[in-house]
Amino acid sequence: MARILLVDDEETVRGFLKRGLEIDGHAVVTAIDGSDGLDRLNESDGAFDLMLTDIRMPLMDGIALALAAKRDFPDLTILLMTGFADQRERARGLDAIVTDVLTKPFSLADLRATVSRALAA
Repeated sequence: MARILLVDDEETVRGFLKRGLEIDGHAVVTAIDGSDGLDRLNESDGAFDLMLTDIRMPLMDGIALALAAKRDFPDLTILLMTGFADQRERARGLDAIVTDVLTKPFSLADLRATVSRALAA
């Protein structure tokens, strides 16, 4: 299936989402924040089919990560996730680079369906 970079600063969320994506056969690499995510992208020369990142994180947030990732790897599909309405509003201007924004809390079924749609687009 797909190679996915999952970026979230909450360890329990990261673990849950990673296992959920692996159910569908995806290879998932995790990062603990935006800076770590950008390092993982650069180390692999952008060899991911999709990046799923939280918006609100320390050091580098998901929006800054999405902008940097799309600049360096324009073919990368990007999904954002957030539990904060104000962060979702910030993401509205990124339609050209972000495929979708998942609003927390979401179910595993929602995640899997959104990832499947994003990869098919």
